[in-house]
Amino acid sequence: MRIRIIFGLAVIVVLAIAQTPKPGPREMAARTIPVPTTVSPQIQQLIAAPISPTWNVFPKTNEGWKQLAKEAADATVKTLPALRQELHVKVEPRTIDGVKAYMVTPESIPPENRNRLLVHVHGGCYVNGAGEAATGEAIMLAGFGHFKVISVDYRTPPDFPYPAALDDAITVWKAAQKMANPKNMAIFGSSAGGALTLSMVLRAKQDRLPLPAAIAPGTPMSDLTNAGDSFRTNAMLDNVLVAPDASCDKRAALYAKGHDLKDPMLSPVYGDMHGFPPTILTTGTRDLLLSSTVRVHRKLRQAGVEASLQVFEGMAHGQYGRDVKAPETREAFEEIARFFDKHLGK
Repeated sequence: MRIRIIFGLAVIVVLAIAQTPKPGPREMAARTIPVPTTVSPQIQQLIAAPISPTWNVFPKTNEGWKQLAKEAADATVKTLPALRQELHVKVEPRTIDGVKAYMVTPESIPPENRNRLLVHVHGGCYVNGAGEAATGEAIMLAGFGHFKVISVDYRTPPDFPYPAALDDAITVWKAAQKMANPKNMAIFGSSAGGALTLSMVLRAKQDRLPLPAAIAPGTPMSDLTNAGDSFRTNAMLDNVLVAPDASCDKRAALYAKGHDLKDPMLSPVYGDMHGFPPTILTTGTRDLLLSSTVRVHRKLRQAGVEASLQVFEGMAHGQYGRDVKAPETREAFEEIARFFDKHLGK
């Protein structure tokens, strides 16, 4: 009797194991994802916006890429006078050791910020955002945080691939140290600018340059190999970058120009982050680069670096910087300003 019971239990266990699904990729049924009601009306509008018709447009020539970038920059520049007026910020072009840049200055600078200086590197998947179009994010942090900011107008592909952008950013970082003490300085930027922020620290460590007191890489393009869960889970949900191997990746490929994509100066998540300055990262739950941001945060924490991660509800890539009137925009930049205030000297 006992043998029969044991044999019967063994059969049940074998059958249960046989019926258990094997580990593997998960197939998802088609779903409709509503616009969340848990965010402000301004952010709801951004989330509800249709996917850009150029998300998978790939020009066949260098001139075609440059024309696409020019059209995007011209559209952005038209929005900047209202942004500067809203935040009471002035912008002046500069040339710093041969690199084009903009000095972004708020009308009101509190005493604790008078000896502080921020360096900004813009996004745009390395190709877009050149010229005055580079300054939007710098205007926001200058306005919300009341800091002086140098926005680097680095050279862009296809004419100037890697390492031109990083070289220009480091040139400005070296020059900025004649304007302020590095202990009173921070570096920030989003998307490609977030990756450049991280790569600048890696390069400064390599070249034994003084490091900034803090950094703020927003939704960084920290892994150009597209490793990471959210490249799949947020594909077609992010209405900015949209999906892997789309326009942004093609622009990044123009920058890399055949270089090893795992080189930490291109994909800084693969770099040694020991000794990094305190870091605040920003992303959103619909961001295609959510995983890239999270992985940088974990890598910093594993290296013993003080690192803060702010994740905004419902936002796709970089949407915390797309509407100056959204309360989440103010919140995002004021969080960064408070982080800088905590770590920068006076």
